[in-house]
Amino acid sequence: MEAFKAFPERCEIVALVDIYPEKAQLCRECSGLNKAKVFNSHKMILADPGIDLVSICTPPHDHAAIAIDCLNHGKHVLVEKPMAVSLLECDAMIAAAQQNRKVLSVVAQNRFSDPIMKLKKTLDSGLIGRVLHAQVDSLWWRGRSYYDLWWRGLWEKEGGGCTLNHAVHHIDMLIWMLGMPNKVTAVLANAAHDNSEVEDVSVAVMQYGQGTLAQVTSSVIHHGQEQQLIFQGEKARISAPWKVVASRAQENGFPLPYPELEEKIEAFYRGLPALKYTGHTGQIDDILTAIETNGEPLITGEQGRMTIELITAIYKAGAEQRTIDLPIRQNDPFYTVEGIRQNVPHFHQKTGSLPQLDGKITVGSDYLPDPDKTGGSGS
Repeated sequence: MEAFKAFPERCEIVALVDIYPEKAQLCRECSGLNKAKVFNSHKMILADPGIDLVSICTPPHDHAAIAIDCLNHGKHVLVEKPMAVSLLECDAMIAAAQQNRKVLSVVAQNRFSDPIMKLKKTLDSGLIGRVLHAQVDSLWWRGRSYYDLWWRGLWEKEGGGCTLNHAVHHIDMLIWMLGMPNKVTAVLANAAHDNSEVEDVSVAVMQYGQGTLAQVTSSVIHHGQEQQLIFQGEKARISAPWKVVASRAQENGFPLPYPELEEKIEAFYRGLPALKYTGHTGQIDDILTAIETNGEPLITGEQGRMTIELITAIYKAGAEQRTIDLPIRQNDPFYTVEGIRQNVPHFHQKTGSLPQLDGKITVGSDYLPDPDKTGGSGS
C-alpha cells in the first residue's frame, strides 16, 4: 500500500477488495485512503473504466482466476508470489495478458534491493568465472498455529508449503542469476507441523550443464531464519549477504589467498550505483514505468512461470522419489492443479481453520544487508 502511495503523481488507489470487507474498510481508514471504495468481490470492479491496474494479494489458489478476469476486462495486473499454483494456470494468465495487450507482472521485490542487484551484476561481469556450485538457503520459522489460518496448510488452497510460499523468493533469484536447470532431485518432509498437509522442509539439488550444481533448502522449521545465496565460481566465491573469497593454488594444489582478485571484485561491487527505489517501492515503480512506456516489467509473467516450473519440478521429484528432467510437458500430471494434488504426499490432516490470525507479522532476518548501508529484505 505504501509503495503505491509513494507515487501520488503517477497513480491513485481507488478501490480495496476483500472477502472480509471489514478488513478492507480498516485498511482504508488506517491508510488514509478516504476516496477509495470498498468491495467484497473483484468482479465488482471489473467494469470500472477508471481502474487501470489491479494488485492481487489473495491466497495463491485465487491468483489465476482473478488475474484472468482483470486482464480480460482491460486491466493491467500485478500478482503476488507465487504467480499461480500450476503451470496450466500460469499459461492461461500469460495468454490473457498477450491477447489483451496488458502488462502482467509478478511480485519479486527482492530483485529490487541493492545487494541482490549488485550480486547479479557482479555475476554477469564474469569476474568470478563460470559458476560451479550455488547454495540457496531459504530458512524460516513458523509455529504450529501458523497453519490454523483457513487457507494455509492445504494443497487445495495454499498450493504447497514452504517451497512454494517462502522459498519462491530465493528460487526466483536463483533462476534470474543462473537460469533454469536441466534436472532436479528433491526430498520433501513435514517435520514439525502435524496440522498441515503440506511440506515444512524440502531439499533439492539441481543439475546444470558442464557439471554445475545448485542446492536449495526450503524450510519453516529453522530457528534464526537465516537466508543466503552463495555462488562458487572458478575464480572466487560471492554471496548475499555480501562476502567475497578468492583462492589460488600452490604447486601441490592446496589453496592460498588471492587478495588481488578479492580487491578487484570488491571494488567492482562497491562501484555499482544504488537503486533509486528499492523493495516493493521499486517494484511499483517498475510496473508503472512498463505501463507508461508500453514496455516490459523486470519480472514478466513468463519469468514468474519459470519459478513455478522449478518449484513444480521439486514437488514432482520429491513425490516420485527420483531425478526428473525439465521442462515439464503439458501432458505431465504435474502440469495441472488436479494432477499435483493427486500425486504429492499429504503429510497430515488439516485441523484448525480460523478466518484470521491476530498478532504481529515478522519477516526474516536481514539476510541481504548492504555493506554500505543498513537494511535488508525479508519474505
